[in-house]
Amino acid sequence: MKRHTHFRRLSNRECQKLHWASLEILERTGARLHHQPAIDLLQRAGASVSDGNRVRIPPALVENAISAAPNEVTLYNRVGDPIMPIKNYRTFFGTGSDCLNVLDHRTGKRRKAMLQDVVEGVTLCDALPNIDFVMCMFLPGDVHTMVADRYEMETMLNYTTKPVIFVTTDLAGCVDAVKMAETVVGGSKALEQRPLTACYINVTNGLQHNEEALQKLLYLSDKGLPSTYIPVALGGATAPITLAGNMAIWNAGCMVGLVLSQLNRPGVPFITSGWGASALDMRTTVSPYVEPEKQFIAQELAHFYNLPMFAFGGCSDSKLVDQQSGIEAALTLLTNALSGSHLVHDLGYLESGLTGSLSQLVICDELVSWIKEALMPVEISDETLALDLIEKVGPDGQFTDSDHTLTHFRDRWYPSLIERSNYDGWKDKGGWDLGQRASTRVEQILAEHNPEPLPADIQKRLREIVQRAGKQFNR
Repeated sequence: MKRHTHFRRLSNRECQKLHWASLEILERTGARLHHQPAIDLLQRAGASVSDGNRVRIPPALVENAISAAPNEVTLYNRVGDPIMPIKNYRTFFGTGSDCLNVLDHRTGKRRKAMLQDVVEGVTLCDALPNIDFVMCMFLPGDVHTMVADRYEMETMLNYTTKPVIFVTTDLAGCVDAVKMAETVVGGSKALEQRPLTACYINVTNGLQHNEEALQKLLYLSDKGLPSTYIPVALGGATAPITLAGNMAIWNAGCMVGLVLSQLNRPGVPFITSGWGASALDMRTTVSPYVEPEKQFIAQELAHFYNLPMFAFGGCSDSKLVDQQSGIEAALTLLTNALSGSHLVHDLGYLESGLTGSLSQLVICDELVSWIKEALMPVEISDETLALDLIEKVGPDGQFTDSDHTLTHFRDRWYPSLIERSNYDGWKDKGGWDLGQRASTRVEQILAEHNPEPLPADIQKRLREIVQRAGKQFNR
């Protein structure tokens, strides 16, 4: 999404202060890294190591990494078209990954997610016009946990032509996911030159970097492939409760990933965090997804660094597709669009990320369409001002049957889910609420949409990768 509207919550000076705070944390406090090759890489570059794996990183390494990292990443679709230039204030929208549960649009009941839910979710994403990239949405409970990531990747590559962002349990899963993507696009060099995929790497927290995250980061940077590197930092638990302290420790964790990626291979694409400053709700001890306090902060830092970012929106802490889920999805999508977030994931998430809903996803698709239209530049020209027509019609006429109206009425935005009929018209169509209309829309798409299939030989090779991994666990 391109537009010229941009809201700023922080000044450059405030961003600079957060940056300096993160540098001080890394130099004075340091972080624990649970992967020896990553420790060695930093130590050779000038970082100090104590207590086995506590690494203190001098500011110069961070500044050099910021300078070395590219300020844009382009993701391609399956046929090699550059459809997602991630830079400046361009915003793209997609789903999230690995929800344990699904709110079944057919029954209205919450249940454990299965592989067929991944298939249906990806198929739906392939059809929805405002979903730019695809994640698996659900963690399938009917396959072994340690190979679920292979099934997810296979499904995404089979059921959509859109760019894919994948999540894996460990390094082996990441290697297999990359092999699958290389198989689809024609080899490792083709994938590096026209990346169809990026990896979402979860990190324990800002000052604790788990082995799997570091392994995947170094592997992907070796391959020249883009990855996100996202620490968890919960205010009141693993970070200060205050917004500034929370964001400083979160950002310090991101900078660890950035430094390692650029030391390992200067110039490799790196995607930083576009959210931060999350906190526990001290009344419930739940980590809410949709908090007003943290909005815009991480995005400002990413723009300050001129780095691509991975953000989230279109999600809700509600347990149902209801008024709360609609409000929270709309607010988070709008704040991300206004802040110029780049990759906005988690559309369709409910229950603070534990449950996904296909009905909620099609509602989010409609909301994105509305937001895009609201933020579009306005054409002000002789044709659109229509001053001659206004003079011709005058104060006593009407414009309904004019050629100008016939030419331009399609320029206005028309919804597919939002209801605009009068009361009788709404009743004649069943008197459904938004959730019911969304569920019907999901069923219609799943019945009618057929994603472009991969060639049979490619499908076979992907299946072989999944089966090889499954043999380790007798699946």
